[in-house]
Amino acid sequence: MTQADHTVRHDHHAGSSPRRVAAGAAVGQFVEWYDYGIYGFLAVPIAATFFASQDPTTALLSTFAVFAVPFVARPFGGVLCGYLADRFGRQKVLVGVLMLISAATVLIGLLPGLATIGIAAPILLVLFRLMQGVSAGGEIVSAMSFVAEHAPLGKRAFYMCWGQTGSFLALLAGNLAGLGLTVALSEEQLLAWGWRIPFLLALPLALIGIYLRRRLDESPAFLAALKAASAEQRQPLRASLAVPAVRRAIMRCGALSLLNSSGYYALLTYMPTYLKTELGHSQGQAFAATGTAVAVLLVLIPFGAVLADRIGRRPVIIGASLAVALTAVPGFLLLRQGGLSMVLGLTMIAAAFAFYTGTIHAALAELFPTSVRVTAYSVGYNFSTAVFGGAAPFLMIYLIGLTGSSLIPAVYMVLTALGTGIAALSLGETRAAELPN
Repeated sequence: MTQADHTVRHDHHAGSSPRRVAAGAAVGQFVEWYDYGIYGFLAVPIAATFFASQDPTTALLSTFAVFAVPFVARPFGGVLCGYLADRFGRQKVLVGVLMLISAATVLIGLLPGLATIGIAAPILLVLFRLMQGVSAGGEIVSAMSFVAEHAPLGKRAFYMCWGQTGSFLALLAGNLAGLGLTVALSEEQLLAWGWRIPFLLALPLALIGIYLRRRLDESPAFLAALKAASAEQRQPLRASLAVPAVRRAIMRCGALSLLNSSGYYALLTYMPTYLKTELGHSQGQAFAATGTAVAVLLVLIPFGAVLADRIGRRPVIIGASLAVALTAVPGFLLLRQGGLSMVLGLTMIAAAFAFYTGTIHAALAELFPTSVRVTAYSVGYNFSTAVFGGAAPFLMIYLIGLTGSSLIPAVYMVLTALGTGIAALSLGETRAAELPN
């Protein structure tokens, strides 16, 4: 079969439907980020299982240091998976990364603790987290590029936002799993074995995600670019770094991703731990408040995407960044009050963040040509996320201990929001443009 025949077959297969592609990406994103996010929600029992310390803060710091480990691997995983996706196809990579992270997550759930196997426990935990990092580095940019290349013109952000919805549904599921465990089990049961249950659930979820992704067809844009690529373009990392325009786009991608790092990791993943350990709220209250904020976020993400398709990426990103910067400090002050005030403060910030997160990946995918899209996108996005996202919970705990101020996460959100807003000022408008070849 010729390359042209292969392309025609793909174009006419039901798997090429933008809706099916968006749904497959969303389900895979759910599985990927459920696996990735539950570590942050269950940081307290993980600290007790794998790190021995008389000081709970020291154990928690160790836990979030390991939380940051995958972010070291993410840029390398992104480059590797980007290279493979740009050379051999997005769909194959999307199946592979889902298999890798699911295996690592189940292994964490089965891993004996420090009291059973000694120092091997935290060492193996680090290894499995590195596996998760390699997978996560290739997941989101491959999935978002895949959807962008299938989406119809004028609706690209809308179709792409469902991948983000899948990732935040995963946060909500992890949050609800944590809340359910705290309600159903005693603290002793949770510490002894209960925390393992969400990790083991990764196996059936993975089987569903892998089945759906295996049924999707490759991106027609990728197949066309592969057919037309020169020998130099088939080395996507080299081609990305050799072209000044692509290098500038990589830098812009990293700057535009700043708010994503603080919003996803400092605001939501770290939040249950922050509310319990820093502000003294119960574990149940912390999970309930975070879950409510994520639910509001999920409702608003599609509205942000539709708005971006109508008025443009630039105004939505700038407006959402300013909204986060303005609501972060008042929102965190409300968290101290507990009860409905705590829920209001968190949902206020999450609502502003929703419009950003519903838009950002469409803007990032549109920065790069198809032949190097996943590789270049991975470099900019993952290096930014590694520096400003993975280190966020560890940095928050350290700076709060150093300064005694529980407003450190709010300040961090303000700074990253302003950085993203400034970067967006020079962003060209691409909502009505075809993806660059």
